[in-house]
Amino acid sequence: MRIFGKWLGRILLALVVAVVVVGLWKREEITRLLAVNSLFAEDKIVHNFSHMDEAFLSKPLSRGDGPTAELSYGPEYAPPAEVNDWIKARDVTALVVLKDGQIVYENYFKGTQPDDLRISWSVAKSYLSALVGILLDQGAIASLDDPVTTYAPKLKGTAYDGATLRNVLNMASGVTFDEDYLDPDSDINKMGRALALGGELDDFTASLKDTFTAPGSQWQYVSIDTHVIGMVVRGATGRSVTDLLSEKVITPMGLEHAPYYVTDGAGVAFVLGGLNLTTRDYARMGQMFLQNGRYNGQQIVPADWVAASTAPSAPTAEGQIGYGYQWWIPQGATEGEFMARGVYGQYIYINRADGVVIATNAADRKFREAGVSDQNIAIFRQISAALGGT
Repeated sequence: MRIFGKWLGRILLALVVAVVVVGLWKREEITRLLAVNSLFAEDKIVHNFSHMDEAFLSKPLSRGDGPTAELSYGPEYAPPAEVNDWIKARDVTALVVLKDGQIVYENYFKGTQPDDLRISWSVAKSYLSALVGILLDQGAIASLDDPVTTYAPKLKGTAYDGATLRNVLNMASGVTFDEDYLDPDSDINKMGRALALGGELDDFTASLKDTFTAPGSQWQYVSIDTHVIGMVVRGATGRSVTDLLSEKVITPMGLEHAPYYVTDGAGVAFVLGGLNLTTRDYARMGQMFLQNGRYNGQQIVPADWVAASTAPSAPTAEGQIGYGYQWWIPQGATEGEFMARGVYGQYIYINRADGVVIATNAADRKFREAGVSDQNIAIFRQISAALGGT
């Protein structure tokens, strides 16, 4: 028994040592995984959404060394009671409203600050779309109707074999992908865990094998389609999205603060939702698109791409919200009314006829409840209409 006790003690000691060694070796991965598991917790979500680099790997984007593009102040907009109630109900953390390129309302809530770099979530998709338009205009990408495998051969033999760049821009790839944020076993949450643990999203995307319909025949919002767009961009240019977006979009805009991307373990930008900027700089993006791609004294995004990408070209069902090339078009939209939208209440809303841009960030844990999205759009339209005649 004494020999057995010593033997058992040595085994237990070895196990403890092994656990400690593995814990130290994988400390960063474990810390990130724990952070991801509490990312949307009620007591942490506001802080997390302004500090995503604490939970994930990240990479800065250069804003260049040029001057900041001016955002002057215009006549102040005083929100009515309905807007103030909406701010509270939707856990809005920041709201910036531009009229004719001037700030008419700017406020920050829940202890957040103007200089916070806030997570875009799917608003980031619209930034990548802008980059695609530039590369298409410059000839780095030959055609929207090129198969994605032309630029991303890693996708041959996967669910994306046969899909075109236009298909994935339209969210009409036909690829099976479960985007239920509330289901821990959904594809979107598996992807999130892979991201937190330093996995490579190219590998994750290439592991998808199933489709539910032919490419281009049906619209279904599949966030991983945007990662495929990123693969196409990298394959077409031999450069990172981080460097390209910095050079061709961020630096020319003259942003106040250098943004950053959440990345995977290979340093590849999380293009489908990992861009982090200040709310004022999100508003600058909206103003550029309101001005048909022109901003800070130069044409940054081709005007024809602005028009094409913000038109409802995707095969959405009748009566459904419209979708273009990674931009949303609300039901009943007037000409020049469109938006970038992300989960938990991130928006850039543009109404060209009224000369209004609204950039808002939020930590709305009830964003998926029935009627919330419609309420958000209704508030944006109310603000825009109130300013449209001024």
